[in-house]
Amino acid sequence: MGAAEKLQKATFKHVEAELYQYPHTVKEIKKRRLELLHPYLEEVDENTGMGVNSVRSVSRPTEQMATRLTADRRLRNLEEIAEAIEAVYNDLPDKQKEFVRMRYWSGRQNASPVKIAMEIDVSERTVHNYRRKIVEVIGKRIGWI
Repeated sequence: MGAAEKLQKATFKHVEAELYQYPHTVKEIKKRRLELLHPYLEEVDENTGMGVNSVRSVSRPTEQMATRLTADRRLRNLEEIAEAIEAVYNDLPDKQKEFVRMRYWSGRQNASPVKIAMEIDVSERTVHNYRRKIVEVIGKRIGWI
């Protein structure tokens, strides 16, 4: 990786924060999809004084749902980040997957590199290399590098 492509410290921290948040991001995506598919709309009777066959707007619920899902920026952003993390994670060798699970998703974020290295049977230097490499690949995949 050249100097121009080197991950800035703030970007590195941001990508790493997204890794920590990944399980919550997946839940947030599901929640947001439900909100968009089933919005709470208070029914207001606008048909005052008109008969049953008065002019009404034609609704296309399937198209409206699809439009809401694709037009929602928050949902698209969350999905983009989650898809990048999933794709990178799925391509990792088993030891690196174990590292990601322990470091980011186990709830033991304060575990030292030494402890993680001992548990996955690699050197401490290897743990540091895994961290840097994985964060960089995710950053590239998202488009932040």
